[in-house]
Amino acid sequence: MKIVVGLGNPGSQYAGTRHNLGFMVLNRLGGDSFRPAFRGELAAAAAGEGRGTGVGAGAEKILLFKPLTYMNLSGQAVGPLAAYYKTSPADILVVCDDIDLPPGRLRLRPKGGAGGHNGLKSIIAVLGTEEFWRLRIGAGRPLLDDPARYVLARFEPAEREIMEKTLARAAAAAALWGCGQGEEAMNIYNRAEDI
Repeated sequence: MKIVVGLGNPGSQYAGTRHNLGFMVLNRLGGDSFRPAFRGELAAAAAGEGRGTGVGAGAEKILLFKPLTYMNLSGQAVGPLAAYYKTSPADILVVCDDIDLPPGRLRLRPKGGAGGHNGLKSIIAVLGTEEFWRLRIGAGRPLLDDPARYVLARFEPAEREIMEKTLARAAAAAALWGCGQGEEAMNIYNRAEDI
């Protein structure tokens, strides 16, 4: 069993914000199939399913999960889900925003620290390890704006085309990871792309 976790904040006031990039990727993968579970929303993708991406093709089952605990408490939803399905941290991929990456860049890694991201901090604390996969999506760092306010803002019109392409690439990277090809996904999607 593999789990792809997309991080974000619940509520319409946060929809489309930089901090909800993880939710946006999972919406591309799971469409409208999410249902309430484990203090979040859960969808299952069997081999070859997933809206337009082939999530989990070649794998028996992938769970797509959006914690609805707010970003800083994401671990309180992810921990019980992983325990219930007896999923190893190495079989979890967390998709989130990263203000230290420029817009359009992706970084997939099999482990690592939180890098100042409160959602990752919460998951690390609850799972008791940094040994889970993470796919960081570049949101860009504000030059003058407060970072907390910046990540809770929506994308400017000029950024939207780049982010649409980036979300499509992130969904494809998550789908490839779901097939057990994390190393290949890193080789393909960690490179800088002309966006």
